[in-house]
Amino acid sequence: MAGELGGSQISALLEAVPGIANVLRSPVADALVNLIRAGAGLGEFRYEDAEELVHYAVRRGLIGSDEGEKLLQEVQAKISKRRAQKDTKKAAKSAKSKAAKPKAAAKKSKARAAAKVKVKRR
Repeated sequence: MAGELGGSQISALLEAVPGIANVLRSPVADALVNLIRAGAGLGEFRYEDAEELVHYAVRRGLIGSDEGEKLLQEVQAKISKRRAQKDTKKAAKSAKSKAAKPKAAAKKSKARAAAKVKVKRR
């Protein structure tokens, strides 16, 4: 049935049924919107969106399949590197906070011991 509808009929249908445009929107359009938001800092970058656009470009002959694969490999490598850096920072922060806790506890116990000594001297 969709093949039988003309452009004006589809436009009329989209206007008549609220929300149907969101259902009928293509994955390429969603990927494009998501990547624009990510580029502007309004959303997070998703590898799936980049993959969708690269596959679209390859299907349309806008880029070669070799170039598309190379691009996706570069993106995947960058994502992996960022995750590793994030994990390293998280581990360092965790180790630092764990190391700080015993030091803080030691300071408190020294302060308590000093307070007890002062009390005993009086």
